Amino acid sequence: MTITAADWAFDKADSQPFVEQLVRHATQAIGEGRWKPGERLPSIRALAEQIAVSRFTVADAYERLVAAGLVVSRQGSGVYVARSPQTRRLVLEVDASASAMAQEVALLRLVMDTERFRYKPGSGCLPADWLGDQDIRSALRELARQPAPLTEYGSAQGHPALRSQLALRLDQHNIQAEPSQILMTASASHGVDLVLRALVRPGDRVLVDDPGFYNFLAALRLAGAVPVPVPRRLEGPDLAVLRQALAEHQPVLYITNSVLSNPVGTSVGRGRAYKVLSLLAEHRCWLLEDDIYADFDPQQSLRYTSLAGFERTLYLGSLSKTLSADFRVGFIAGNPAMIAELTDIKLISGMSTSPSVENVVYRLLTGGRYRRHLEQLRRRLDEVRNPVLERFESLGFGIGHRPAGGFICWLRLPDGIGAGRLSRYAAEQDLLLAPGGHFSRQPDADSHMRINIAQCQHEEVWCRLELALEQAAQSAAS
Repeated sequence: MTITAADWAFDKADSQPFVEQLVRHATQAIGEGRWKPGERLPSIRALAEQIAVSRFTVADAYERLVAAGLVVSRQGSGVYVARSPQTRRLVLEVDASASAMAQEVALLRLVMDTERFRYKPGSGCLPADWLGDQDIRSALRELARQPAPLTEYGSAQGHPALRSQLALRLDQHNIQAEPSQILMTASASHGVDLVLRALVRPGDRVLVDDPGFYNFLAALRLAGAVPVPVPRRLEGPDLAVLRQALAEHQPVLYITNSVLSNPVGTSVGRGRAYKVLSLLAEHRCWLLEDDIYADFDPQQSLRYTSLAGFERTLYLGSLSKTLSADFRVGFIAGNPAMIAELTDIKLISGMSTSPSVENVVYRLLTGGRYRRHLEQLRRRLDEVRNPVLERFESLGFGIGHRPAGGFICWLRLPDGIGAGRLSRYAAEQDLLLAPGGHFSRQPDADSHMRINIAQCQHEEVWCRLELALEQAAQSAAS
């Protein structure tokens, strides 16, 4: 049996493109069983003539239906409804609990769930409407107009012009690096993985801040390393604990956020930095300085690398927080020998990074609007920081440190309420929280949580948080 042109619903007054109308109608007809398996669709020419659209439009629609598994094309015969069309609901995600790494990435999975949570004060990213994407779209259009092909590998170390631009930006932090000393990575997390592959072997000890970024712990477990937590104080790591850990464990590496650390929002002080570097040098321990919040720093804080250079120090940066979580670009700066080794590891484990993405980021950095974009972000964060923190205080939360910049803060919960319990009640309200247990192994970790002040701008966030607090308090008392 042949499906006739009369069986197609089509409206030229509809704002939806013609090809999408055709695909939508066919998908519905097959899914509802009105078009049976084996039935033949009209020829491209016949359908095009009868509904008065171009043959290219019909051909495009048929190709999309073939790609979706709804129809099959038989050369010399025609196009038919598939015998087993893909009309069933597909299982798109595996059961996360089946992974041995489930606990380490539990919060990361929740943050990246685009459908489960409507509000995400526990997220580590700025809201999409704060970043905007018009400049990205403009840069993509510029890239599309260039004669250079979009089908080739990038250079081993990454986009040369972007590396030159990053070298200029590092100079603003008193870090001297030639473009040849910079390696582009797919993200800051990719950079951490490359460094761990180069420096760490299974069983090695690695120092981490506590509280510290949870993904460092996951990356260390993946590398087979043993994390050694060092309490993070206002001025930096606890020197007494650091000294003891270096002597006792002989760690090969210390990973830290030097500026606006995640999750506590503190930056290392000059005096503390000198002492940390002296201790690390004494024990020949490498330092990986993760500075992904650099562009949010209003005080131009000191960096370890500006004091120590690159002898046993690596500097890690990223533009994902200020530009886009989609166009992920990170970079590592180090001494020439280490960059050469990291480049080889990058090529072996993942080939080159995307030259097109790096080209877009280069255009954004040099297009004249990035500086104004940063100023706007900083100003907006400064405007909302204290009102948000004061509102948390009114609900009984404690604030140990008020960050000078950025959007991450570390809060103590009201007495008697655990962060894990609160986050479960909040999740029932479509509210994502980030319990302290993801960031710290200290005994009081569950009495803390990380919050993102930029994600707390909707009144509904506070209504749902208050309800979750009330439920958590009642549950704790029962």
